[in-house]
Amino acid sequence: MNEAAWKPLTELQDRVAVITGASRGIGAATAREFARHRMAVMLLARTGDQIDALAAQINAAGGRAIARSCDVSDYQQVVAAIEACRQAFGRLDILVNNAAVIEPIARLADSDPQAWAGAVDINVKGVYFGLRAAIPVMLAQGGGTIVNLSSGAATGALEGWSHYCSTKAAVLSLTRCADLEYRAQGIRVVGLSPGTVAHRDAGADQGLGHQPGQPDGPWRPPAARVAGPGDRLALHRGRVRPGRHRLRDQDRREPPPGGAGVSPHAPCGRCPPWGLNPDRGP
Repeated sequence: MNEAAWKPLTELQDRVAVITGASRGIGAATAREFARHRMAVMLLARTGDQIDALAAQINAAGGRAIARSCDVSDYQQVVAAIEACRQAFGRLDILVNNAAVIEPIARLADSDPQAWAGAVDINVKGVYFGLRAAIPVMLAQGGGTIVNLSSGAATGALEGWSHYCSTKAAVLSLTRCADLEYRAQGIRVVGLSPGTVAHRDAGADQGLGHQPGQPDGPWRPPAARVAGPGDRLALHRGRVRPGRHRLRDQDRREPPPGGAGVSPHAPCGRCPPWGLNPDRGP
């Protein structure tokens, strides 16, 4: 993009957004992009240091940002965060339900029940809690937009990823139910499956350097096909119909030459299978 010709989107200026899982990855990128378009943002994450630093960067650049520690698996914390946003900025226009965990990666018989349940608490209940806390505020002000981050894993069974596939499928269903119930009242609820996302923590969080059928070196998706913060903006601008789930091309891609026809490998605890690359929201 020609930065000299870049202009903020007028329909986003002075809007207010809450972003969960905003400490890095999709959440942090979304916060920066929203701030570029002169939106006020509240950054939520369990770890306060990273979102404090990000909020300071946004504010130093002339934006408006507030950071708040929040565990989305605790409904009262989510309610308090939404209320804090309303008190600080006067309204809530966009909620981005991005927070999620990718662990524990294991076959069902080997999985830790407590850790598996913990994934449900964050990945599913965290999204429900966000919906439950934000919808009454949006109804009172006449509307709003809620973006739920799902995954290509929502529509496919992947070995070792039962927790992730199940929870992201639940997010997809929640998205459809919420939009059906509230679209006539001015609230758009949309889902997004961004696929593999490149960020500085991706190697540690997603195991992007280790893919089945690629023992001699890492394979990474072409940069042009990696999801970016513009996807969140496109949702607010109405390019995705409410209640629909957007599955990006990289969630359907085939493995590169040499990757096909490889026998299933022993679960390494990190690498996703070909064809579906679960996204990670911190």
